[in-house]
Amino acid sequence: MLLIRLLLIPFALIYGVVITVRNLLFDWGILPSEEFSIPVISLGNLSSGGAGKTPHVEYLVRLLKDRYSIAVLSRGYRRKTKGFLVAGKDSTSLEIGDEPLQMYRKFPDITVAVHEKRRKGIHILQKKHPEINLIILDDAFQHRYVKPGLNLLLTGYYNPFFRNFLLPVGNLREAKFRARRADALIVTKTPRVFSPLDRRYFLKKLEPYCLKKTFFSGLSYGKLQPLTPDTPANAPRGIKTIFLLTGIARSDSLEEYLKTKCEEVFIHKYTDHHRFTQSNLKKLKKQFDRTVSRSKVVITTEKDAMRLIQPGLLETLGDIPVYYLPVSVVFHEEDKQKFDRMIHEFLKKFS
Repeated sequence: MLLIRLLLIPFALIYGVVITVRNLLFDWGILPSEEFSIPVISLGNLSSGGAGKTPHVEYLVRLLKDRYSIAVLSRGYRRKTKGFLVAGKDSTSLEIGDEPLQMYRKFPDITVAVHEKRRKGIHILQKKHPEINLIILDDAFQHRYVKPGLNLLLTGYYNPFFRNFLLPVGNLREAKFRARRADALIVTKTPRVFSPLDRRYFLKKLEPYCLKKTFFSGLSYGKLQPLTPDTPANAPRGIKTIFLLTGIARSDSLEEYLKTKCEEVFIHKYTDHHRFTQSNLKKLKKQFDRTVSRSKVVITTEKDAMRLIQPGLLETLGDIPVYYLPVSVVFHEEDKQKFDRMIHEFLKKFS
């Protein structure tokens, strides 16, 4: 692995030069960044995934949806369509992407839209939905044609950007010092027991990046929800065996959580945004049927569930009980108050 990384260093240097030139063109105003008359909040990260952006978008929606007419705009990663689309009751993950579909199903009273060009997407939203007075951009830190009013950068507790490297050696999409472009940083997926020593360590490591504000959040897992009509509404008590089916960037914290809830976990892990196939599910069913256990279930994530509910796919599992595990963001108490206040103070400027 080390040898492969060493061989990839020249490619990382070339990639770094290209990205640096692009950023400089924006910094110097040669490439335009457009500001908008309504508040725009962007969430993104320096890495290529796994920081928990979607749960943080959902946190903002819950915080603000009763006071603002919100639109969430995403590029709809790995969708099979192009251009501008608004999520509706008949939308699928193939049309709009798994994360926008998840967002729409959770919050049907807000507007969820996709466009690969965020600036153009905002203009279309303003024209077609003039009632919208707040736009949240999902995964838009690198989309510099839009200059958001508030730029939030996320980084994972277990894989912070300051320990990472540029693609393809690591998974950084741009240089570490570009974190300075953010108005605030959120260190995500922190453990429940988060000591003052941990906090001081991160704050010390982040000092060189001159970040204005830093917050710390973790994940809270909810009650298992049935994914198929034949699955009982309530998961059995005392589950002994869990079969985890997932295609997300980083499943470490989920795996650790599930290991505390049963005696054994069998992991079927695929790449981020993986399109599950009947072959994948047949492999899972074969292991499920062969495993002797008093109580066994299949568990997947909310995001994965959006890609599993395709016609003819889940039928492959037969009558196997399949649940998805909801997840939400929980800020540490002192951070929650400060973060919420920062959001409200930003929005007051547009009142």
